[in-house]
Amino acid sequence: MMSAIRHFLIAVQFFTRIPITGRLAQWVGFSPAMLQASAAHFPAIGYLVGAITVACFYCLNWALGNQAQSTWVAAIFSTILSVMVTGAFHEDGLADTADALGGSYNKEKALIIMKDSRIGSFGAIALVLAVLAKLALLALIAQHAFILLAAAIMGSHILSRYWPLFIIRLLPHVGDDAGSKSKPLASQISKKSLLVASIWVLLAWLVLSFYIGAWSLMWPLTSSFLAFIYAYYLFNKRLQGFTGDCLGTTQQMTEIAFLLGFAFMLAPARN
Repeated sequence: MMSAIRHFLIAVQFFTRIPITGRLAQWVGFSPAMLQASAAHFPAIGYLVGAITVACFYCLNWALGNQAQSTWVAAIFSTILSVMVTGAFHEDGLADTADALGGSYNKEKALIIMKDSRIGSFGAIALVLAVLAKLALLALIAQHAFILLAAAIMGSHILSRYWPLFIIRLLPHVGDDAGSKSKPLASQISKKSLLVASIWVLLAWLVLSFYIGAWSLMWPLTSSFLAFIYAYYLFNKRLQGFTGDCLGTTQQMTEIAFLLGFAFMLAPARN
């Protein structure tokens, strides 16, 4: 149990900007092996980031009088907060991957572009479209009951942090081993780690099914899974593997896809 808590706190340190310092940091400790084991708790970070995002959205929307226009304000500022909490970790990966895959069809050149810290046209476009897609979908879902919006946010953050583990499991790491922050995570995910991650996702599934219904959830689950399949196909075809930026891209793609599927689920024709 103590090891699991330590691994979870390392995941918090690595995947968020939430400070783990002082005596707590000394107790947690750190090693590449512990960082690798912390990947099992990646979906648990979705609980944390999702809860903060939901709380921010609710407070702002309530303070502004629950008007139709206030949902856009709440969507914008809750998204800003979520980015601040994660340090734009995954958005940065999306931009780098878009620049790399858009800038060259050659694997070696694409990997060189991916390591460049400067953002290019493809990365800028990808970021703008991704943020706009999130804001529009959050504002749309918010027109329904708040419990549905909360479910959409929590589900999207949790499940989107599950799919990258399968990218690690199924593809080889092709990044710069010496300079890659993701290298400790790049070793093949163990079955035990996948089991722990699956338990985190299953808990969310059970709670969301209680409020929404298991069959209804098939819409966002299917759309998120399809986005994962496309990400896997893209990385396998273009890079013959993955880098840390690819993991961030997978998270962003599947998060947006989950929200899109959730919006389809709420469409009038299905009510």
